[in-house]
Amino acid sequence: MKKLLMMVPCLLLGTITFGQESEEVKLDSIVQYFSEIKTATKNGFELWGRDLYDNIILIDPTTRQLFSNNSGTDNSFKRYKNIYVGNLPDSVNIANTSLNWNGHTWAMIMLPLSKDYYTRINLLAHELFHSAQFSLGFVQNNKESNHLEQENGRIFLRLELEALKKVFDSDSPAKQNKHLTDALIFRRHRNSLFQGSAQIENQLELNEGIAEYTGVVISGRGKEGIKKHFNDAIDNFFLNPTYVRSFAYNTTPIYGYLLRLKRPFWNHHISENIDLTDFFIRELCIELPEDLASAAAGLAADYNGNKIFAEEQARADKIKKQIELYRSLFVDQPHMILKFEKMNVSFDPRNILPIADLGTVYPSIRVTDNWGILEVKNGALMSPNWDKITISMPTKIEGQRIEGEGWILQLNNPYTLQKDELLNNYKLIKR
Repeated sequence: MKKLLMMVPCLLLGTITFGQESEEVKLDSIVQYFSEIKTATKNGFELWGRDLYDNIILIDPTTRQLFSNNSGTDNSFKRYKNIYVGNLPDSVNIANTSLNWNGHTWAMIMLPLSKDYYTRINLLAHELFHSAQFSLGFVQNNKESNHLEQENGRIFLRLELEALKKVFDSDSPAKQNKHLTDALIFRRHRNSLFQGSAQIENQLELNEGIAEYTGVVISGRGKEGIKKHFNDAIDNFFLNPTYVRSFAYNTTPIYGYLLRLKRPFWNHHISENIDLTDFFIRELCIELPEDLASAAAGLAADYNGNKIFAEEQARADKIKKQIELYRSLFVDQPHMILKFEKMNVSFDPRNILPIADLGTVYPSIRVTDNWGILEVKNGALMSPNWDKITISMPTKIEGQRIEGEGWILQLNNPYTLQKDELLNNYKLIKR
């Protein structure tokens, strides 16, 4: 799931009429998007031995207007040419994700889509994989790789990706193999520093990594297009505030693409139980040294190591202060705790901040539950086992609408707030 985007809204009310010709042109562009991805997935049939084209919702996050290739079981959508138009209820969170709603499993993708053909096909195919992944034998598992918030975790991930960039910048097979080997040395060394990190990373790579690999392949970029795409994607990734839930979008697709050059359908031979790093090392015929620490230390300077070390040291000092502020806000000071009953969330995975054993801070998040809808723009603390969320103290209570610094909570009946007079904390209760 990714950060909400803006789109140019389309005017569509009742029987689908258009106040301006430009609005019809916008609708025709959306019709084209469905046609493009249908053709692309058909052409990419061999990748998974099936056509991934299925139910799709393109959603305007501003107006909640949706565009679909399926009418839905309640027949509430209006037809325009060969697509359907409707509205997504407030109770459904908006994100790039797989969604079970209105009698179907959908690939939901937020508008506007990229003007670049390859980029939008990449995204659409990525989300279509998520809709199909259970039937393909893969579970959705997105546990946070919190070690990638720590200084050495970030350093050796960045070095790994810098080495992978050089694979595509090298012309000779020998140099390509060297950079690929160095990338895997940095990876193995990183995992040796944090117990259990290899398994946690593997879970996200089998989920988001394989989905993104699917998007890359079905997009159909040529050799130079692939090189530019991976280099740009890594450079943009480095700009993310955090890496803990987004790294797999860059690692698995690159290793997978390099293996595809030798073994086009390697993905037919993996399952949810495979260790992808072991698999790639074996299938790419990579030999790693026994002393990973010494090897990594000796190679770092070849991949902007000095610059990375300095940047990550400065970031670590800054993050310590940020964590202290969040700890004060959500633990030491009076706050409000919302326990989940039947929770659904959407958030930006690129800017979250793990805080030791307290959980993870999500700067922006939307939660729907039996008790109502919570929209946060200025930080909330998710518990480690995802059973509750903590927000700052309420500043305004007007009936079932409660507001705080950077958040709004709209409660359903019969839920209300209860204050602990001793600690000054708030919690939800049923009347």
